[in-house]
Amino acid sequence: MSDKHVTVPLSEARIRDLKCGDRVLISGTIYTARDAAHIRILSGMDSGVGAPFPLRGSIIYYAGPSPARPGNISGSFGPTTSCRMDKMTPRLLDNGLSGMIGKGVRSPEVIRSMIRNGAVYFAAIGGAGALIADSVRKIEVIAYEELGAEAVRRIEVENFPAIVAIDCRGNSIYSRSDGEDNCNGGE
Repeated sequence: MSDKHVTVPLSEARIRDLKCGDRVLISGTIYTARDAAHIRILSGMDSGVGAPFPLRGSIIYYAGPSPARPGNISGSFGPTTSCRMDKMTPRLLDNGLSGMIGKGVRSPEVIRSMIRNGAVYFAAIGGAGALIADSVRKIEVIAYEELGAEAVRRIEVENFPAIVAIDCRGNSIYSRSDGEDNCNGGE
């Protein structure tokens, strides 16, 4: 199986082309946001300020980088558990978010929202943060700097390795043969 090259921003046609289990190499601009940032983004949307980056066509990576060693752009940059953002994700998808990168299963509500909005969920390999950091070309904090590791960052990536974990049709690599998912509500 060869890797599919995916460029961000994501087009609707590209999202429809991606199938559960596809290996991908993502290039372009992605944004980081974890729990605290999601709360702030939704609060900004409630107050009319909006999100600190365009949602349509964008990918949020559930991660925060470790400090970079001298001469490096980024430290280890592995994914965090995605279930922790599940209560907040459908609203972002309903407002145009096109993709997410993280680790672990998603709730049925998130999957229904992905199907309704034509979005995709990529899995990054937990424990491979150093490998992922090699794909980072530029990092810039763009919102909520006071949140430290949870600040929103704009990241330029080249050939970021991931797997299509859940495609826009709801097919999931996490589904067991009995039709149940293995979500324990987060780690």
